Amino acid sequence: MDHTATGRVLIAGGGIAGLATRRALHRHGIPTLTLERRDEPADAGLAINLPGNAVQALAQLGLGDALRTVGSPVRRREYRTESGRLLFAVDEAAFWGDEMRPHCLRRTDLLRLLARDLPPADLRLGFDIGAVRPEPQGVTVDGRDGKVETGGLLVGADGVHSRVRRDVFGDAALGAAMLAPASWRFMAPNPGLDAWTLWAGSGGLFLMIPVDRNEVYGWISISGASASGQAPSTNPGPDLAASRARFASFPRLVRDTLEAVLARPGALYHSPLEEVRIPHWTRDRVVLVGDAAHATAPVWAQGAALGLEDALVLAALLAERTDWSTVGAAYEALRRPRVAHVQAMTDRLSRTARLPGWARNLLLPVIGPRSYRATYQPLRIPVPA
Repeated sequence: MDHTATGRVLIAGGGIAGLATRRALHRHGIPTLTLERRDEPADAGLAINLPGNAVQALAQLGLGDALRTVGSPVRRREYRTESGRLLFAVDEAAFWGDEMRPHCLRRTDLLRLLARDLPPADLRLGFDIGAVRPEPQGVTVDGRDGKVETGGLLVGADGVHSRVRRDVFGDAALGAAMLAPASWRFMAPNPGLDAWTLWAGSGGLFLMIPVDRNEVYGWISISGASASGQAPSTNPGPDLAASRARFASFPRLVRDTLEAVLARPGALYHSPLEEVRIPHWTRDRVVLVGDAAHATAPVWAQGAALGLEDALVLAALLAERTDWSTVGAAYEALRRPRVAHVQAMTDRLSRTARLPGWARNLLLPVIGPRSYRATYQPLRIPVPA
């Protein structure tokens, strides 16, 4: 389809959602220009766990085989008490099947895959957005350096603190909720794990996922900590070290990993966990995707997955319609039910996590497997692409 009449698509943000949108549009032959504020391609650091629907979306983007060459498959998921007792386990390989088996890999590898074989000329690095100006037939984006770019549609893929969202929808539309200000992500030597494993105690949560035989990706959350109100930082500050006693009753491999991580503070990333729930993701010729539209707590690891799916659905709509002014409403109608499902299941499990330890340990063996199936079964259905 010739889109010269409607112009190219501008994409704000070169992270996972932005690169996925760029790739999906390229596969449909739609010209794009991605505006990334960093001077170098995003690295993002650390790793990411991709559930089956994310793996399926990557296959729809033509990356199914390439994904298997990096990281490692996640075949089993285990939920344990702080003493190490197994509450329940899920055979993820059996649930999702070989083609959709969950996968853990370094974020750098995922970004590299998404950018694979894309023309470098459609990526503009160092473009810091100063203003977004919707117009009758398109959108104009002003850079802080005075440069101006125009397109027939603007995709806001610039994350939780989206500049596009603020400019187009206003600050009042943000609706971000602080879920767990005291949380940290890290990479560490693999202490011998071969499964996604979460230990839950009254003082906090400790998750480790094997990236390969030598390294794990981890996440730590401390319960009841006060909000810092600070931006994400690579400096953990004194909080986690001072709170190591919260994990004193956890298994030895958890405590040893914690000590190893604290010994390398530069590799420990602290940031609040935030959600974005807003009433509209589209206005005129501006469309929000990924975390800019619907950042969600990492309970079900759906942040990247939903962003990948957003890209597929939006690209398919833009490819089949000549009038791009109608795309936003159609995109939102298709995506809202799936995102709302994830948000509802996130809220349900979050309420369970806040129960007293004795009640949580009593209930999880029963409701845990049910929640897993209830959450992921609808997500096995592929999105239109």
